[in-house]
Amino acid sequence: MVTFGQSDDLEGAEFVEVDLRGARFVGSDLSGVVMRGVEVDKGDIDSPWLFEGERFCVNGVDVIPFVEAELNRRFPGRDERHGADPDGLRGAWTKLERTWAATLDRVAAMPPGTVDVSVGGEWSFAQTLRHLVLATDMWLGQAIQQIEQPFHPIGLIDAGSADHGPGESILTSGAPSYDEVLEVRAGRVAMVRDFLATVSPDVLASTRPNPHNSEYQETVLSCLHTILDEEWEHHRYAVRDLDAISEAQPH
Repeated sequence: MVTFGQSDDLEGAEFVEVDLRGARFVGSDLSGVVMRGVEVDKGDIDSPWLFEGERFCVNGVDVIPFVEAELNRRFPGRDERHGADPDGLRGAWTKLERTWAATLDRVAAMPPGTVDVSVGGEWSFAQTLRHLVLATDMWLGQAIQQIEQPFHPIGLIDAGSADHGPGESILTSGAPSYDEVLEVRAGRVAMVRDFLATVSPDVLASTRPNPHNSEYQETVLSCLHTILDEEWEHHRYAVRDLDAISEAQPH
């Protein structure tokens, strides 16, 4: 199988009558890609930034509004993730917590070892929870609260091996137990809950340096929206992979 990496520049390339069956595009920029007369049976596209784009057309139809509506239907509470005031954000976080609690209960009822299963090279369930620890540390601890060293070691995993997100973290030596992951994760969830309990409109409107590039400013509200986006997107990935694990198990 031919592999193209970051050093290969395929921008503007034209593929004519090329067999791309089973090809996999990971962390690739496909903006503006045009496909005509293509066979896409069983195709699977996952783009967490789809809703930030102007349009994504299939047979001349912009499918972004349909995808957004369907995801909101599948995941009640997701449509509230961009609440604009303290009450809206508190309500959104409460619904998110309930959603994750139900998923944690589901995982607890699955066979031992499920939390460490990787589907198609994606992060395992335990790794996903660890990444969300990092996301909280980055956008609440570092950006909003401006803690000098906000990062818990348990959140520092090798993100580069996953298909569903940019590599933001580093590899730690050894893997913590799932119970340890759950404990730290629960603490970070409580941190967000406690912050939202007392946040005011003035604080939401105030600005902080973007944790990825301090030259840019973000409002506290936009930082919280990023946390909520991370939570819902990674919950979607987790459920998708749990479904795949369940389907593969003997009945």
